[in-house]
Amino acid sequence: MRIDEVSCTGCGQCVPYCPVGAIICDDDVATIDEEGCVECGTCLRAAPCPSGAIYRPPAAFQWPRSVRTAFSDPLVPHKETGVRGRGTEEVKTNDVTGRVKRGRVGMALEFGRPGIGTDFHDVEKMTMALARIGVNFEPNNPLTFLMEDVRTGKIRDDVKGERVLSAIIEFETEPAKLVEIVPAVRETAKQIKSVFSWCAITRLGPGKSIPIMDQLRELGLEPRINAKINVGLGRPLAAD
Repeated sequence: MRIDEVSCTGCGQCVPYCPVGAIICDDDVATIDEEGCVECGTCLRAAPCPSGAIYRPPAAFQWPRSVRTAFSDPLVPHKETGVRGRGTEEVKTNDVTGRVKRGRVGMALEFGRPGIGTDFHDVEKMTMALARIGVNFEPNNPLTFLMEDVRTGKIRDDVKGERVLSAIIEFETEPAKLVEIVPAVRETAKQIKSVFSWCAITRLGPGKSIPIMDQLRELGLEPRINAKINVGLGRPLAAD
């Protein structure tokens, strides 16, 4: 994103709309820190610019800069997956498709949030740590398409320096694997400069119980039950 310095009146109304604090208003004109900008388009869509000085230059749509828009603007679908947002439909919408079957566990680690953002150097630390213990990454997640090698979790060198609002690591596993996954995530978290949230996806057991809850507690975690429940709007792929 950029601001036309000739048109800008320096009113500063756009400044609080940037989710990563990349807009600076000084000397009676506003500018955008292009290195810090994640190309989310929030300032263009929502900021009340009285002179229409905010615009997105053609360079924002060129590789690898275009990665920022794809992972930061929720209105832009990923060309590889067709899904808007940073993950699969199962993770980024309330459409619970039944992709994670009974007896399996889906996991999502969402890096960066408004106010912080992330880059793929941080994300790669986690993907490589998970790959070392044999995690298979979700093939329909847009982040997986940025991996040079899914077997190692290595991210392509040409995109690692790009900043985005957030990126999600997705994978599916068996409950027995959690004894390796949980320590690996906790140890790698010490190396992460940004923040991430950690989500688990599982089918409910008898009496609406959560099958992996006791196991997660034994591993030192206390999950918060912020659940997405299928209320008939989704399209379950299978009963189990």
